[in-house]
Amino acid sequence: MKLVIAPDQDTACAHVADMLYTCCAQNPAAVLGLATGRTMERVYGHLVRRMHDRPVNLAGCTTFNLDEYCGPVARTAQSYRAYMQHHLFRHLDILPTQTHLPPGDTDDVTAACARYETAIRAAGGIDLQLLGIGHTGHIGFNEPLSSFASRTRRVRLAPATRTQNAEMFGDCPDDVPQHALTVGVGTILETRRAVLLATGPGKAAIIARVTEGAISPMTSASALHFHPDCTFVLDEDAAMDLSDECRWMAEFIPPRH
Repeated sequence: MKLVIAPDQDTACAHVADMLYTCCAQNPAAVLGLATGRTMERVYGHLVRRMHDRPVNLAGCTTFNLDEYCGPVARTAQSYRAYMQHHLFRHLDILPTQTHLPPGDTDDVTAACARYETAIRAAGGIDLQLLGIGHTGHIGFNEPLSSFASRTRRVRLAPATRTQNAEMFGDCPDDVPQHALTVGVGTILETRRAVLLATGPGKAAIIARVTEGAISPMTSASALHFHPDCTFVLDEDAAMDLSDECRWMAEFIPPRH
């Protein structure tokens, strides 16, 4: 695992955007694993500006998102499909048929999840997987007790996760769907490169736990210690609880001007 510590949130997000841009620029057929969340909005904003300033042909690019809510919400403005369309896809020349999210409104969950795994393999696997981290230490929607061998499946969302995601639902956790489809921990571990982004003091405790604590299914992000090419990109607030020994091993990047 590699640690990169930025002085502030914007620098951290811009650094991750640069990684995504470079992946696409170097590989016209890049397969990206994408994530959602407030922090990712900054990443995608920086990425869109990079693409506009120095265009890259994305006709051969394919994307797979980590997760989607189950039920009718998957067809509404609160869905992750709508989020991705608003913050990224509509700003780029990527083909709509090559942007994929788990079909949360499916009637046959088992078959839909199997097809999603098959589609990832058929695309050649994910070259760069972008990850956030939840307060329970989850990546994707892999809540506590998720097997490190898990695959795309339907999961029940923890109360802490629903509270964390309530902003898109009028700040009412009860309105957040109870279930979602998520790629599994095992699926994430098979990506060629993984980049986890965390910013803000609210992520400091879980980052320290994942980075320096026990590797356990109770904290699915801890499985990233088994990933052969994983980078944590943090701002100083998210890195504030790391030990001196851990910080000594990190790469520190300067602020952007």
